[in-house]
Amino acid sequence: MAIHPTAIVDPKARIADDVEIGAYSIIGPNVSIGAGSWVGPHVVIEGHTSIGKNNRIFQFCSLGAIPQDLKYAGEPTRLEIGDNNTIREFCTFNTGTVQDGGVTRIGSDNWIMAYVHIAHDCQVGNHIILANNATLAGHVRLGDWVFLGGFTSVHQFVIVGEHAMTAFASAVAQDIPAYVTAHGNRAVPSGINAEGMKRRGFTSEQIRRVRNAYKTLYRQGLSYDEAKAAILAEAGEGHAELEPFVRFFDQSARGIIR
Repeated sequence: MAIHPTAIVDPKARIADDVEIGAYSIIGPNVSIGAGSWVGPHVVIEGHTSIGKNNRIFQFCSLGAIPQDLKYAGEPTRLEIGDNNTIREFCTFNTGTVQDGGVTRIGSDNWIMAYVHIAHDCQVGNHIILANNATLAGHVRLGDWVFLGGFTSVHQFVIVGEHAMTAFASAVAQDIPAYVTAHGNRAVPSGINAEGMKRRGFTSEQIRRVRNAYKTLYRQGLSYDEAKAAILAEAGEGHAELEPFVRFFDQSARGIIR
């Protein structure tokens, strides 16, 4: 291990042999860090925190601190981070609470920019981009391939579906369905993330079906239940690109942005 002599690493921490830890960083006793990871200077990793392989954690991050929740009473809740994540400067990720599953979870292959806050019990998927100063309140769920623009704020318990996207400084108070783009305070829908779909290899026909689903949800004057039933029926015909809508509908409970 390439550990700077000024770093403080608890001997009980489980650190892979090739992990690099920068100057003045502090690693607690209940932390594990996987192979190929790099921890910059002035990073604090504490609590029951597990970090996978090939992560890059930049200076002044705080990972695994106790939740900002008045109900927290010292329970051994956790923070779990997957593989191949880039976590830029001044990010703060908290552990979970026993009022939820007891774990805050960040998946793999995510690009997380400076000053991002991920609160207790959030469930963050894979291939996600969180731009500078994006803020997730407690219990938020982000599906795979979500993009949150800079200074986006997400209310507690909100679900953002797969491939969804927000514009700069969006304030998200209700769930955002899969593929939907949103903007404003309070955030409102503004179409689908067609450009992101193209970059990920979706065909023009798949994009057309997703756009039709968006129109069913927002443009045809249907109730939410009627629109949901129509999209589920279309998904049931074997169109894989509509499966993210199915997964979103299974989870959503707060109501969707309108």
